[in-house]
Amino acid sequence: MKSNKKFLSLILSLTLGATLLTGCSGSGESSGSSDEVKKIGITQLVEHPALDQAREGFIEGLKENGFVEGENLEVDFQNAQNDNPTSQTIASNFANDKKDLIFAVSTPSAQAALNATQDIPIVFTAVTDAVEAGLVKSNESSENNVTGTSDAIPVDKSLELIKKFVPNVKTIGVVCNTSEINSKLQVDALRKAAEKEGIKVIDKGATQANEVNQAVAAVAKEADVIFTPTDNLVASSMPIITKVATENKIPVIGSEEGHVENGALACNGISYKELGKKAGEMAAQILKGEKQPSELPVATLEETETIINKATMETLGIKDPQIENATFK
Repeated sequence: MKSNKKFLSLILSLTLGATLLTGCSGSGESSGSSDEVKKIGITQLVEHPALDQAREGFIEGLKENGFVEGENLEVDFQNAQNDNPTSQTIASNFANDKKDLIFAVSTPSAQAALNATQDIPIVFTAVTDAVEAGLVKSNESSENNVTGTSDAIPVDKSLELIKKFVPNVKTIGVVCNTSEINSKLQVDALRKAAEKEGIKVIDKGATQANEVNQAVAAVAKEADVIFTPTDNLVASSMPIITKVATENKIPVIGSEEGHVENGALACNGISYKELGKKAGEMAAQILKGEKQPSELPVATLEETETIINKATMETLGIKDPQIENATFK
């Protein structure tokens, strides 16, 4: 009888211990899931100020929403060196690695990511028109695994800026990458707006860096001013563009701060750091499971800022147009 009681006591002790162990294990799993390290792949077409600032803003946006690199966030950054096939390889590797989210910086990077996976969430930035690029069905709902932030700004603001610096402008020259959809959309929009005011727009295309010098020289012969769109090849080639234009006494009106920092006379643009930061906030919602990409509309920034390169203005002998709230670099 005593042995039976001891046996029953042993069974009860083992059962209770197992129950407590299971309970502890369950608690540990719950705690671990909230501290789970999320793996993000960042694919960027090329390094230049605008895209770099957008990437920095993205990391900052994630941090402000609870995802800190080195703690609960693992970031794998890859640069395609302005080569589209490399972008596709990077995206495919991220898909094979089963990243929790892919952040695509530029239109080609985002297109490569979507080609690589229709399952992993993709957040993009520095895309001018996500619909035309085939990334989303509409800006309100992508209807797929993609969302992000657009750097689109009304081209009429750039046209106004051109007229402030060159009041009697008759011809605007544009240097752009003919193979990039962002550039085509901006040039078409500028031409449409300029024609309404009797201003001619001519454009010279380049598809690689060694063609830019010739394109700028050709435009400078015909134009009163040169406009540079948010184009990755153009952004990477701004020192060449501004050097040739300045030698020909032709002002360059850019589309973003990086253009001005590299010698353009002025721009009316957005903050790419803030654009990336907004993308980071959206990515955090996805990583937390609060939203699916299709539930987050493509976002833009409403505020623009006029930035002027004082040294370029003095070199060209152009008077300060006294633009309210302009920032001098």
